[in-house]
Amino acid sequence: MTDKKAVIQITNLKRTYQMGDTLVRALDGVTFDIKENEYLAIMGPSGSGKSTLMNMIGCLDTPSSGEYILNGNQVSQMDDSELAEVRNREIGFVFQTFNLLPRTSCLANVELPLIYAGMKSSERKERAAEVLEKVGLGDRMDHKPNELSGGQRQRVAIARALVNNPSILLADEPTGNLDSKTGDEILLLFEELYRQGNTIILVTHEDEVSKYSRRILRLRDGLIESDTPVEHPTLAEKQVI
Repeated sequence: MTDKKAVIQITNLKRTYQMGDTLVRALDGVTFDIKENEYLAIMGPSGSGKSTLMNMIGCLDTPSSGEYILNGNQVSQMDDSELAEVRNREIGFVFQTFNLLPRTSCLANVELPLIYAGMKSSERKERAAEVLEKVGLGDRMDHKPNELSGGQRQRVAIARALVNNPSILLADEPTGNLDSKTGDEILLLFEELYRQGNTIILVTHEDEVSKYSRRILRLRDGLIESDTPVEHPTLAEKQVI
């Protein structure tokens, strides 16, 4: 990893909230880097700062203090419109609840970020179809989400996250609404994407899910409790799909 550039550089990042008379230190000064083609799991109990850190990384919130550089962009002090632009260009989101538009096709769902990016219609459709093929849904492009299984819907969400060639893929409990077999299939897909060179950040509370990553960052009380490599990833020796 030492010869790869840092996609994310976080230095002494803090986020405080005022709740009545109490000052809550959701993040109390965290510092770490994430390099290209890392597969990082962020873990921590309720109240550890895990969700706050995810919102910072995803440019959904700004820090009270500290520095966050994403792919060379100093995003710590950006306003909402600037953050929205960075989100659409640099970050692919995968959520537990899929967040698909129910009345539109898989292809149209995947095209959505490209509309915001101003891409021409013919180019959008070609790119969206290419990514749906990549996640194994080439024969489901015209289906609507309610015509798909939970695992297939999550694959559509992953395709939508990948369609802009983002710097990072940020997945929040991506198997949380799936049975264990389907969850394993989705994690196999993440493994394949990692092997293809994608940078993946997986936010989870499940130890079994975190073991699929290559590095685990654990938070407690707004601080980094540990930052350790995964020596034997669960899927490291399995055949990917």
